[in-house]
Amino acid sequence: MKIGFIGLGNMGGSLARLVAQDERYRSELLLANRSRDKAEKIAEEICGQPVSNEEIFAQAEVIFLGIKPAQFADLLAEYQEILERRDSLLLVSMAAGLPLETLEKLTPSHHRWIRIMPNTPVAVGEGVITYALSQQANQVDEDLLRELLSSAGLLVKLEEKQLDAATALAGCGPAFVYLFIEALADAGVRAGLSRDIALQLANQTLLGAAKLGQVSGQHPAQLKDQVCSPAGSTIAGVASLEENAFRGTVMAAVQAAYQRTQELGK
Repeated sequence: MKIGFIGLGNMGGSLARLVAQDERYRSELLLANRSRDKAEKIAEEICGQPVSNEEIFAQAEVIFLGIKPAQFADLLAEYQEILERRDSLLLVSMAAGLPLETLEKLTPSHHRWIRIMPNTPVAVGEGVITYALSQQANQVDEDLLRELLSSAGLLVKLEEKQLDAATALAGCGPAFVYLFIEALADAGVRAGLSRDIALQLANQTLLGAAKLGQVSGQHPAQLKDQVCSPAGSTIAGVASLEENAFRGTVMAAVQAAYQRTQELGK
């Protein structure tokens, strides 16, 4: 089974590398990118084949599209004749905000679509991929998707109407987390730590706190309370965050990302 990737940016390249971890699919990967050099470099890295967009549409049974939302209509129109001749293909969109209804109108009706939203930590196997199936897609398609991306981290099936919210939280969330890590490290430097040590401590603190939250089964508020002793240092810091609207600021950031995601689909 040939598996094609069109667009090998951060997300497309990461997912191609994930699929290549399974030896059954490694030699079946067809890779295309606007920059041929990038396709050749990734192909050499993962033992895939650098090819053209046309070759992918003509040969692949599963096609991952890692291009910008605004590029979908032109790309699919260019290869419409091939798509009309092909038996039913599974097409996987990574485009934020572009609904399945729109995608289905861009291809002949016998093709199946799955819309996914991965985040950048999939590159290290600790990411999140949320996804929704079109009416044409079936359980076999879903099982195949989960098999291909099994090493990505957490895969969560949603109703399509929930995808934009999940994109704002999990898709955009890593950027918010990195900003927080940087702020923690800056605070450490301000207090006298070296930049290297401050970054190590900040990264590990976020990693450990997230892991404890996953495995303990406790609500974040309970875990927070366990760190806050009466009249101690931690509660003083928590009070400062509350006084400066930390929660509201985070919620506003996710809401802004959600609204922008919806705008991208219009």
